Amino acid sequence: MVMTNRRSVSIIGCGFVADLYMRSFAAHPDIAVTQVYDHDPARLKAFAQHWNLHIAESLDRFLGNLPKGSLVLNLTNPTAHFEITETCLKAGHHVYSEKPLAMEMADAITLHDLAARNGLLLASAPCSFLGEAAQTLAKAIREDVAGAVRLIYAELDDGFIPQAPYADWKSDSGAPWPATDEFSVGCTLEHAGYYLTWLIAMFGTVRRVVAASAECLPDKGVQGTPDFSTATLFFENGVVARLTCSIVASHNHSIQVFGEKGVLAVKRAWDNEAAVRFHKRFVMRRRLMEHPIGKRVRLSGASHPKVPRWGAAAMNFALGPAEMLDALAEGRDCRLSADFALHLNEVTLAIQASGAENGIQEMTTRCDPVAPMPWAV
Repeated sequence: MVMTNRRSVSIIGCGFVADLYMRSFAAHPDIAVTQVYDHDPARLKAFAQHWNLHIAESLDRFLGNLPKGSLVLNLTNPTAHFEITETCLKAGHHVYSEKPLAMEMADAITLHDLAARNGLLLASAPCSFLGEAAQTLAKAIREDVAGAVRLIYAELDDGFIPQAPYADWKSDSGAPWPATDEFSVGCTLEHAGYYLTWLIAMFGTVRRVVAASAECLPDKGVQGTPDFSTATLFFENGVVARLTCSIVASHNHSIQVFGEKGVLAVKRAWDNEAAVRFHKRFVMRRRLMEHPIGKRVRLSGASHPKVPRWGAAAMNFALGPAEMLDALAEGRDCRLSADFALHLNEVTLAIQASGAENGIQEMTTRCDPVAPMPWAV
Protein backbone atom coordinates (compact mmCIF):
# COMPACT_ATOMS: atom_id res chain seq x y z
CA MET A 1 0.00 0.00 0.00
CA VAL A 2 1.30 3.45 -0.95
CA MET A 3 0.73 5.87 1.90
CA THR A 4 -0.64 9.24 0.82
CA ASN A 5 -1.92 12.44 2.37
CA ARG A 6 -3.52 15.67 1.22
CA ARG A 7 -0.19 16.85 -0.21
CA SER A 8 0.44 13.94 -2.54
CA VAL A 9 -0.27 13.11 -6.16
CA SER A 10 0.04 10.02 -8.34
CA ILE A 11 0.84 10.07 -12.05
CA ILE A 12 -0.50 7.99 -14.93
CA GLY A 13 1.52 8.50 -18.11
CA CYS A 14 5.31 8.81 -18.05
CA GLY A 15 6.00 10.43 -21.41
CA PHE A 16 7.62 13.69 -22.45
CA VAL A 17 5.36 16.04 -20.49
CA ALA A 18 5.63 14.01 -17.26
CA ASP A 19 9.25 15.12 -16.92
CA LEU A 20 8.13 18.76 -17.07
CA TYR A 21 5.77 18.07 -14.18
CA MET A 22 8.54 16.42 -12.18
CA ARG A 23 10.78 19.45 -12.73
CA SER A 24 7.94 21.60 -11.41
CA PHE A 25 7.23 19.43 -8.38
CA ALA A 26 10.87 19.93 -7.40
CA ALA A 27 9.86 23.53 -6.64
CA HIS A 28 7.09 22.25 -4.33
CA PRO A 29 8.83 20.14 -1.67
CA ASP A 30 5.55 19.88 0.23
CA ILE A 31 4.03 17.78 -2.59
CA ALA A 32 5.10 14.16 -2.97
CA VAL A 33 4.64 12.01 -6.07
CA THR A 34 3.73 8.71 -4.43
CA GLN A 35 3.52 6.37 -7.44
CA VAL A 36 3.57 6.27 -11.23
CA TYR A 37 2.15 4.02 -13.93
CA ASP A 38 2.49 3.74 -17.70
CA HIS A 39 1.22 1.03 -20.05
CA ASP A 40 4.72 0.87 -21.60
CA PRO A 41 6.93 -1.05 -19.11
CA ALA A 42 10.19 0.28 -20.58
CA ARG A 43 9.02 3.90 -20.42
CA LEU A 44 7.67 3.37 -16.89
CA LYS A 45 10.98 1.91 -15.70
CA ALA A 46 13.08 4.68 -17.28
CA PHE A 47 10.91 7.42 -15.81
CA ALA A 48 10.67 5.90 -12.33
CA GLN A 49 14.40 5.19 -12.15
CA HIS A 50 15.32 8.69 -13.29
CA TRP A 51 13.13 10.34 -10.64
CA ASN A 52 13.40 7.60 -8.00
CA LEU A 53 9.65 6.93 -7.88
CA HIS A 54 7.53 3.98 -6.81
CA ILE A 55 6.14 1.90 -9.71
CA ALA A 56 2.63 0.46 -9.93
CA GLU A 57 2.80 -2.58 -12.20
CA SER A 58 -0.77 -2.22 -13.51
CA LEU A 59 -3.59 0.31 -13.60
CA ASP A 60 -5.60 -1.84 -11.19
CA ARG A 61 -2.68 -1.94 -8.77
CA PHE A 62 -2.21 1.84 -9.18
CA LEU A 63 -5.83 2.53 -8.25
CA GLY A 64 -5.83 -0.09 -5.52
CA ASN A 65 -2.89 1.61 -3.82
CA LEU A 66 -4.81 4.86 -3.39
CA PRO A 67 -7.21 5.83 -0.62
CA LYS A 68 -10.46 7.40 -1.81
CA GLY A 69 -10.21 11.06 -2.65
CA SER A 70 -6.60 11.02 -3.86
CA LEU A 71 -5.41 13.32 -6.64
CA VAL A 72 -4.40 11.62 -9.89
CA LEU A 73 -2.55 13.37 -12.72
CA ASN A 74 -3.61 12.02 -16.09
CA LEU A 75 -0.59 12.64 -18.34
CA THR A 76 -1.38 9.99 -20.93
CA ASN A 77 -1.67 10.51 -24.68
CA PRO A 78 -4.62 12.77 -25.63
CA THR A 79 -6.68 9.93 -27.12
CA ALA A 80 -6.52 8.13 -23.75
CA HIS A 81 -7.54 11.11 -21.61
CA PHE A 82 -11.26 10.29 -21.52
CA GLU A 83 -10.90 6.61 -20.68
CA ILE A 84 -8.28 7.09 -17.97
CA THR A 85 -10.02 10.07 -16.35
CA GLU A 86 -13.35 8.24 -16.34
CA THR A 87 -11.73 5.21 -14.71
CA CYS A 88 -10.13 7.35 -12.00
CA LEU A 89 -13.33 9.27 -11.28
CA LYS A 90 -15.30 6.04 -11.01
CA ALA A 91 -12.68 4.82 -8.53
CA GLY A 92 -13.40 7.89 -6.37
CA HIS A 93 -10.37 10.05 -7.14
CA HIS A 94 -9.95 13.70 -8.08
CA VAL A 95 -8.32 14.17 -11.50
CA TYR A 96 -6.07 16.75 -13.08
CA SER A 97 -5.85 16.00 -16.81
CA GLU A 98 -3.42 17.20 -19.39
CA LYS A 99 -5.11 19.00 -22.28
CA PRO A 100 -7.51 18.39 -23.82
CA LEU A 101 -9.99 17.12 -21.25
CA ALA A 102 -11.46 14.95 -24.02
CA MET A 103 -11.21 14.73 -27.79
CA GLU A 104 -15.02 14.71 -28.16
CA MET A 105 -17.39 17.13 -26.42
CA ALA A 106 -19.82 14.38 -25.46
CA ASP A 107 -17.00 12.65 -23.57
CA ALA A 108 -16.05 15.88 -21.81
CA ILE A 109 -19.66 16.32 -20.67
CA THR A 110 -19.68 12.74 -19.39
CA LEU A 111 -16.59 13.44 -17.28
CA HIS A 112 -18.00 16.73 -15.99
CA ASP A 113 -21.27 15.11 -14.92
CA LEU A 114 -19.51 12.09 -13.39
CA ALA A 115 -17.29 14.32 -11.24
CA ALA A 116 -20.30 16.36 -10.12
CA ARG A 117 -22.30 13.26 -9.13
CA ASN A 118 -19.39 11.87 -7.13
CA GLY A 119 -18.42 15.17 -5.48
CA LEU A 120 -14.96 15.09 -7.06
CA LEU A 121 -12.67 17.77 -8.46
CA LEU A 122 -11.97 17.63 -12.18
CA ALA A 123 -9.51 20.00 -13.80
CA SER A 124 -7.67 20.39 -17.08
CA ALA A 125 -4.34 21.87 -18.09
CA PRO A 126 -2.91 24.29 -18.85
CA CYS A 127 -2.57 26.03 -15.49
CA SER A 128 -0.34 28.93 -16.54
CA PHE A 129 -3.21 31.36 -15.90
CA LEU A 130 -2.37 30.80 -12.21
CA GLY A 131 1.16 32.04 -12.92
CA GLU A 132 2.69 35.43 -12.27
CA ALA A 133 2.53 36.87 -15.79
CA ALA A 134 -1.16 36.03 -16.31
CA GLN A 135 -2.10 37.16 -12.82
CA THR A 136 -0.21 40.43 -13.27
CA LEU A 137 -1.99 41.08 -16.56
CA ALA A 138 -5.36 40.29 -14.98
CA LYS A 139 -4.68 42.64 -12.06
CA ALA A 140 -3.71 45.44 -14.47
CA ILE A 141 -6.99 44.93 -16.33
CA ARG A 142 -9.00 44.94 -13.09
CA GLU A 143 -7.26 48.14 -12.02
CA ASP A 144 -8.02 49.85 -15.34
CA VAL A 145 -4.35 50.49 -16.15
CA ALA A 146 -5.05 50.62 -19.90
CA GLY A 147 -8.63 51.83 -19.53
CA ALA A 148 -11.68 49.96 -20.77
CA VAL A 149 -10.71 46.88 -22.81
CA ARG A 150 -11.82 47.21 -26.45
CA LEU A 151 -9.99 44.34 -28.20
CA ILE A 152 -7.44 41.59 -27.52
CA TYR A 153 -4.99 39.92 -29.90
CA ALA A 154 -3.40 36.63 -28.80
CA GLU A 155 -0.87 34.67 -30.85
CA LEU A 156 0.35 31.10 -30.39
CA ASP A 157 2.47 30.56 -33.49
CA ASP A 158 5.35 28.12 -33.00
CA GLY A 159 7.34 28.50 -36.20
CA PHE A 160 7.62 26.02 -39.09
CA ILE A 161 7.77 23.00 -36.77
CA PRO A 162 7.99 20.23 -39.45
CA GLN A 163 11.44 21.58 -40.34
CA ALA A 164 12.62 21.72 -36.73
CA PRO A 165 15.02 19.01 -35.44
CA TYR A 166 12.30 17.55 -33.22
CA ALA A 167 13.67 14.02 -33.59
CA ASP A 168 16.49 15.19 -31.31
CA TRP A 169 14.16 16.56 -28.61
CA LYS A 170 14.31 14.32 -25.53
CA SER A 171 12.98 14.80 -22.01
CA ASP A 172 15.05 14.38 -18.85
CA SER A 173 14.24 10.69 -18.60
CA GLY A 174 14.78 10.10 -22.31
CA ALA A 175 11.25 10.30 -23.70
CA PRO A 176 11.10 11.59 -27.30
CA TRP A 177 8.99 14.60 -28.19
CA PRO A 178 5.64 13.01 -29.20
CA ALA A 179 5.58 14.26 -32.79
CA THR A 180 2.83 11.88 -33.93
CA ASP A 181 0.51 12.98 -31.13
CA GLU A 182 1.37 16.65 -31.61
CA PHE A 183 0.65 16.56 -35.34
CA SER A 184 -2.43 14.31 -35.18
CA VAL A 185 -4.06 16.15 -32.28
CA GLY A 186 -3.11 19.51 -33.76
CA CYS A 187 -1.69 22.78 -32.51
CA THR A 188 -5.12 24.17 -31.58
CA LEU A 189 -5.98 21.43 -29.08
CA GLU A 190 -2.37 21.36 -27.89
CA HIS A 191 -1.76 25.10 -27.52
CA ALA A 192 -4.89 27.29 -27.71
CA GLY A 193 -5.48 26.76 -24.01
CA TYR A 194 -2.36 28.70 -23.08
CA TYR A 195 -4.21 31.93 -23.83
CA LEU A 196 -7.81 30.71 -23.74
CA THR A 197 -7.39 29.96 -20.04
CA TRP A 198 -6.05 33.47 -19.42
CA LEU A 199 -9.00 35.01 -21.26
CA ILE A 200 -11.71 32.81 -19.76
CA ALA A 201 -10.26 33.27 -16.27
CA MET A 202 -10.34 37.05 -16.71
CA PHE A 203 -13.60 37.52 -18.61
CA GLY A 204 -15.68 34.39 -18.08
CA THR A 205 -17.94 32.79 -20.65
CA VAL A 206 -17.34 32.86 -24.39
CA ARG A 207 -20.83 33.03 -25.91
CA ARG A 208 -19.88 32.77 -29.59
CA VAL A 209 -16.87 31.57 -31.58
CA VAL A 210 -16.33 32.72 -35.17
CA ALA A 211 -13.40 30.69 -36.46
CA ALA A 212 -11.60 29.09 -39.37
CA SER A 213 -9.00 26.33 -39.44
CA ALA A 214 -6.95 24.69 -42.16
CA GLU A 215 -4.21 22.18 -42.85
CA CYS A 216 -1.46 24.19 -44.52
CA LEU A 217 1.31 21.58 -44.20
CA PRO A 218 0.19 18.23 -45.65
CA ASP A 219 3.73 16.78 -45.71
CA LYS A 220 4.45 16.64 -41.96
CA GLY A 221 3.97 12.87 -41.66
CA VAL A 222 0.46 13.01 -40.18
CA GLN A 223 -2.39 14.33 -42.29
CA GLY A 224 -5.95 15.43 -41.70
CA THR A 225 -5.60 17.80 -38.72
CA PRO A 226 -5.54 21.61 -38.91
CA ASP A 227 -2.13 23.15 -38.31
CA PHE A 228 -3.53 26.69 -38.44
CA SER A 229 -6.57 28.24 -36.81
CA THR A 230 -7.85 31.70 -36.09
CA ALA A 231 -10.88 32.66 -34.04
CA THR A 232 -12.76 35.71 -32.92
CA LEU A 233 -14.18 35.14 -29.46
CA PHE A 234 -17.23 37.05 -28.27
CA PHE A 235 -17.48 37.02 -24.49
CA GLU A 236 -20.73 37.43 -22.56
CA ASN A 237 -19.40 40.58 -20.90
CA GLY A 238 -18.82 42.26 -24.28
CA VAL A 239 -15.06 41.73 -24.64
CA VAL A 240 -13.84 40.63 -28.09
CA ALA A 241 -10.60 38.71 -28.64
CA ARG A 242 -8.80 37.21 -31.61
CA LEU A 243 -6.75 34.05 -31.07
CA THR A 244 -4.44 32.49 -33.66
CA CYS A 245 -2.57 29.16 -33.49
CA SER A 246 -0.20 27.60 -35.98
CA ILE A 247 2.92 25.52 -36.52
CA VAL A 248 3.53 27.44 -39.75
CA ALA A 249 4.00 31.14 -38.98
CA SER A 250 7.10 32.55 -37.31
CA HIS A 251 7.28 32.09 -33.55
CA ASN A 252 5.03 34.56 -31.74
CA HIS A 253 3.57 33.96 -28.28
CA SER A 254 2.38 37.47 -27.54
CA ILE A 255 -0.86 38.87 -26.19
CA GLN A 256 -1.95 42.48 -26.53
CA VAL A 257 -4.85 44.06 -24.66
CA PHE A 258 -6.00 47.23 -26.40
CA GLY A 259 -7.62 49.69 -24.01
CA GLU A 260 -8.84 53.28 -24.06
CA LYS A 261 -5.55 54.56 -22.60
CA GLY A 262 -3.06 52.28 -24.32
CA VAL A 263 -1.88 48.70 -24.68
CA LEU A 264 -1.01 46.01 -22.13
CA ALA A 265 1.37 43.47 -23.66
CA VAL A 266 3.09 40.19 -22.79
CA LYS A 267 5.54 38.64 -25.25
CA ARG A 268 6.02 35.13 -23.83
CA ALA A 269 3.02 32.94 -23.00
CA TRP A 270 5.22 30.08 -21.77
CA ASP A 271 7.16 32.10 -19.21
CA ASN A 272 5.60 32.60 -15.78
CA GLU A 273 7.92 35.57 -15.22
CA ALA A 274 7.31 37.26 -18.59
CA ALA A 275 7.15 41.04 -18.35
CA VAL A 276 3.77 42.75 -18.50
CA ARG A 277 4.20 46.18 -20.01
CA PHE A 278 1.86 49.14 -20.44
CA HIS A 279 2.39 51.15 -23.62
CA LYS A 280 0.69 54.48 -23.04
CA ARG A 281 -1.04 56.08 -26.00
CA PHE A 282 -0.35 59.76 -26.69
CA VAL A 283 -0.34 62.40 -29.43
CA MET A 284 2.88 64.00 -30.60
CA ARG A 285 3.14 66.35 -33.57
CA ARG A 286 -0.37 65.48 -34.72
CA ARG A 287 0.44 61.73 -34.67
CA LEU A 288 -1.16 59.14 -32.42
CA MET A 289 1.56 56.97 -30.89
CA GLU A 290 2.14 54.25 -28.32
CA HIS A 291 5.22 54.30 -26.13
CA PRO A 292 7.71 51.95 -27.85
CA ILE A 293 9.15 50.47 -24.66
CA GLY A 294 6.33 50.57 -22.18
CA LYS A 295 6.28 50.69 -18.40
CA ARG A 296 6.59 47.34 -16.66
CA VAL A 297 3.64 46.43 -14.45
CA ARG A 298 4.63 44.46 -11.36
CA LEU A 299 3.00 42.81 -8.39
CA SER A 300 3.92 44.18 -4.98
CA GLY A 301 5.14 40.93 -3.39
CA ALA A 302 6.19 37.33 -3.93
CA SER A 303 4.01 35.15 -6.12
CA HIS A 304 4.73 31.41 -6.55
CA PRO A 305 7.70 29.04 -6.90
CA LYS A 306 9.46 29.47 -10.24
CA VAL A 307 10.88 26.72 -12.45
CA PRO A 308 14.00 27.25 -14.58
CA ARG A 309 13.55 27.37 -18.34
CA TRP A 310 13.69 24.03 -20.10
CA GLY A 311 13.39 24.06 -23.87
CA ALA A 312 10.72 26.54 -24.92
CA ALA A 313 9.04 26.86 -21.53
CA ALA A 314 9.72 28.47 -18.17
CA MET A 315 6.44 27.34 -16.62
CA ASN A 316 5.55 25.76 -13.31
CA PHE A 317 3.34 22.85 -14.41
CA ALA A 318 2.59 22.03 -10.76
CA LEU A 319 0.55 25.18 -10.11
CA GLY A 320 -2.67 23.40 -11.13
CA PRO A 321 -2.25 20.31 -8.96
CA ALA A 322 -1.08 22.53 -6.07
CA GLU A 323 -4.23 24.65 -6.37
CA MET A 324 -6.39 21.52 -6.26
CA LEU A 325 -4.57 20.22 -3.18
CA ASP A 326 -4.91 23.60 -1.49
CA ALA A 327 -8.65 23.74 -2.24
CA LEU A 328 -9.15 20.24 -0.83
CA ALA A 329 -7.14 21.02 2.30
CA GLU A 330 -8.91 24.35 2.88
CA GLY A 331 -12.41 23.12 2.04
CA ARG A 332 -13.00 25.84 -0.54
CA ASP A 333 -13.95 26.07 -4.19
CA CYS A 334 -11.12 25.28 -6.57
CA ARG A 335 -10.09 27.88 -9.12
CA LEU A 336 -9.64 24.98 -11.55
CA SER A 337 -13.29 23.95 -11.69
CA ALA A 338 -14.95 21.32 -13.84
CA ASP A 339 -17.08 24.09 -15.39
CA PHE A 340 -13.89 25.90 -16.40
CA ALA A 341 -12.41 22.72 -17.91
CA LEU A 342 -15.60 21.92 -19.82
CA HIS A 343 -15.94 25.42 -21.24
CA LEU A 344 -12.28 25.46 -22.26
CA ASN A 345 -12.82 22.13 -24.02
CA GLU A 346 -15.88 23.35 -25.92
CA VAL A 347 -14.27 26.57 -27.12
CA THR A 348 -11.08 24.78 -28.18
CA LEU A 349 -12.95 22.08 -30.10
CA ALA A 350 -15.08 24.73 -31.81
CA ILE A 351 -11.96 26.45 -33.11
CA GLN A 352 -10.32 23.18 -34.15
CA ALA A 353 -13.37 21.89 -36.03
CA SER A 354 -14.31 25.16 -37.73
CA GLY A 355 -12.61 24.39 -41.04
CA ALA A 356 -13.64 26.60 -43.93
CA GLU A 357 -17.41 26.28 -43.47
CA ASN A 358 -18.34 25.84 -39.79
CA GLY A 359 -17.14 29.18 -38.51
CA ILE A 360 -20.02 30.52 -36.41
CA GLN A 361 -20.73 28.44 -33.31
CA GLU A 362 -22.74 29.27 -30.20
CA MET A 363 -21.28 27.86 -26.99
CA THR A 364 -23.55 25.73 -24.79
CA THR A 365 -21.38 25.70 -21.66
CA ARG A 366 -20.43 28.56 -19.41
CA CYS A 367 -18.24 29.46 -16.47
CA ASP A 368 -17.66 32.51 -14.29
CA PRO A 369 -14.38 34.43 -14.18
CA VAL A 370 -11.81 32.88 -11.86
CA ALA A 371 -10.86 34.49 -8.55
CA PRO A 372 -7.33 35.93 -8.56
CA MET A 373 -4.57 34.25 -6.62
CA PRO A 374 -4.24 35.72 -3.10
CA TRP A 375 -0.86 37.24 -3.92
CA ALA A 376 -2.33 39.07 -6.95
CA VAL A 377 -5.34 40.73 -5.33
